[in-house]
Amino acid sequence: MKFYDCKTAPSPRRVRIFLAEKGIDIETVQIDLGKGEQFSDEFRALNPDCTVPVLQLDDGSGISEVTAICQYVEELHPEPALFGSSPEERARVSMWNAKVEQLGLWAMMDAFRNSAKGLVDRALPGPESYAQIPELAERGRKRLLQFFERLDHQLAECTFVAGDNYSIADISAMVLVDFAGWIKITIPDDLGHVARWYSDVSTRASAAA
Repeated sequence: MKFYDCKTAPSPRRVRIFLAEKGIDIETVQIDLGKGEQFSDEFRALNPDCTVPVLQLDDGSGISEVTAICQYVEELHPEPALFGSSPEERARVSMWNAKVEQLGLWAMMDAFRNSAKGLVDRALPGPESYAQIPELAERGRKRLLQFFERLDHQLAECTFVAGDNYSIADISAMVLVDFAGWIKITIPDDLGHVARWYSDVSTRASAAA
């Protein structure tokens, strides 16, 4: 297998942390998004969406999308369980990972890609060009802060995002917090539960992946 990565991008970082938690080494190919290498004919043949990460299997086919890649790896290497160890836990992990993506990461993507000077006409990832919409950037910032409040309520009751055990939901949420720093949004001072959780997860060895 080969893992197509971009060291500076948040999405493939989620997979790198997941692999580090599993103790798995996979041959890695760096795709320089700044230089547009994701639009090359060779990479398009592997992933027509022109996005990273991608996991290329031994037969040459590719699996894209963070959660799909991590689910595949979890099936091959079930321990430690990062999608949950029981039907209920797996459901809660999947639910919270989806909430982090939909309410947090998508909001952050709107805020960043619709305001970054280097992404004019690249407001959405992929092969097509889309103009920036400043109003979406402002809405994204607002939604992101609202999600941090939601996360604080959850973490008042749980050690980790989806319950008592570290999971892919924590990986996604930690990367979100770090990604938010790109637009100078940090954990608000009054969200002590998020701050406590972030201190714990960001000092795990895998966080450096």
